[in-house]
Amino acid sequence: MPEFSTLTATTLNIAQSLLIAEKDKGPITTTLITEKVTLAASVVAPGSEDTIDKAAACAELIRRFSLWIGQDTALSDTTGHEPWLNAARKKSWRYWPRYRDMLDRKMSATAVDAVDISTDRILGLMEDPNRGGAWDRRGLVVGHVQSGKTANYSGLICKAADSGYKIIIVLAGLHNNLRSQTQIRLEEGFLGYETSATGDIVKLIGVGEQGRDFEIKPNCATNRTNAGDFNTRIARHLAISPEERPWLFVVKKHKIVLERLLKWIRSHVADTTDEQGKRFVSNLPLLLIDDEADHASVDTGEQHIDADGKPDEDHEPKAINSRIRKILNIFAKKAYVGYTATPFANIFIHRQNETPEEGPDLFPQSFIVNLAAPSNYVGPARVFGLRTPEGRSGLPLTRVFQDHASKDERGGWMPPKHKKDHTPRHMGQDEIPPSLREAIQAFVLACAAREVRGQAAQHSSMLVHVTRFTLVQKEVHRQVEDFVQKMKLRITRCIDHEALIDQLRELWESDFVPTTEAIATKLTESEEQPSSTPWAEVLAKLPDVLSDIDVRMVNGQAKDALDYAEQGARGLKVIAIGGVLISTQK
Repeated sequence: MPEFSTLTATTLNIAQSLLIAEKDKGPITTTLITEKVTLAASVVAPGSEDTIDKAAACAELIRRFSLWIGQDTALSDTTGHEPWLNAARKKSWRYWPRYRDMLDRKMSATAVDAVDISTDRILGLMEDPNRGGAWDRRGLVVGHVQSGKTANYSGLICKAADSGYKIIIVLAGLHNNLRSQTQIRLEEGFLGYETSATGDIVKLIGVGEQGRDFEIKPNCATNRTNAGDFNTRIARHLAISPEERPWLFVVKKHKIVLERLLKWIRSHVADTTDEQGKRFVSNLPLLLIDDEADHASVDTGEQHIDADGKPDEDHEPKAINSRIRKILNIFAKKAYVGYTATPFANIFIHRQNETPEEGPDLFPQSFIVNLAAPSNYVGPARVFGLRTPEGRSGLPLTRVFQDHASKDERGGWMPPKHKKDHTPRHMGQDEIPPSLREAIQAFVLACAAREVRGQAAQHSSMLVHVTRFTLVQKEVHRQVEDFVQKMKLRITRCIDHEALIDQLRELWESDFVPTTEAIATKLTESEEQPSSTPWAEVLAKLPDVLSDIDVRMVNGQAKDALDYAEQGARGLKVIAIGGVLISTQK
């Protein structure tokens, strides 16, 4: 979304509200959008409407109201399930309305409606948290890559907390940086405040801005720092009272962390014992969200099922799968919801897998919901095209290069197979190859173009993923940072900058301009057309863009989390050097 002045943003929001009220009366046309923007501008700045960029507000509203989203599809087993979610249950909700208001400021009304409908459906397929006795619902939500799964389960968490789920555990990746990213997103969408290592509330953010509904502030046992996972110190001093407010735990899929959390629940939350004398939680309903549920959560060991359908009770599940199941098994009332873009490992779990200690496996026996992608979604199939007898017909965005390795692929800067102590060298020099230099220059140009288009507040990320070895990543980080620093020095201080500017202009005119034109020919009339940006305006933004770019190494051993909130009103521009399990989200 472009960056607007305060007056323009206010005008846009008022006009959108007016248009939403008109949706049931007829189609939202360009004429109607212009009419409502003009009316809103006269209210926001009477007599000074010229200070408002009405054209930009109209363009943004046309984009928002052109969006459409298909219907989700679902498979469900209602055996033992009691329908419960109705309008009466929603009247006293407080977490979801403030989250919806936050989404309304960022997304189109169509997209927000889709999140509302989708999360209602998922919540309804879970069990009523106020239902007595023991119950167990397990489901899977399948979404497209980078298409809003986090926004969806943030909304589900808000609604679950409104309905009465008291303990909410989110399994967020295997590494600190991914866990921290998820923590930050849930602070914005559910908690309403920024957490810290000391436990103090740093400031109100997201749904908590303007101090709205501060008295319903959820509790949180983890924080946004890189070391903010659930730990022994927290467990020792944590006094839990989830009967009043829900508790959120955002934890890694790590056997020690999960074991620590399991022991703490047994010691501090369990309120009774079963027939075998094992402690369990009888009164507090649990919602466990498993982000990227196909990764690490699935038991890769084979459990044998005999001819009578009885599972081998002596089977020992893999460490992470075992601990997730044990946490679920200690609660009498629980709902497990996995989120993934690649559900194959989950749906092939044997539905009868079970052990006395872990309980049932994570097969989504209750429901599978397939989220529909929005009409403006650009995913792998759109970028690369689907394989057909005539070949692929994706967007002209990919570039093939071969200068990363020698011809026999045994040497060079980054050969396909290399050892953990490999030293990257191009043509014997301590530098990155031409293909990576051009890719970095393309990222710089893209950031500059976004600034010209009023998107300075939006995040921009580039991922350099060439090796899984952290020592080699460290060398790549050093080389990339050196290249970026030299670009920055030449452009910002005008030191030997003419040749570099000519090189950047050549890349812009020979690649960006024709590619933009080629993409325009592949878009439908309802899709937003790419705008051409004059070179002179891109050039003017280069010094600021280069000064803002940060090169970071992001992996399981990196010290700094990739915190997109740290830049405040100005978007983070980052080149992330990472390996197999990195996610940049934006």
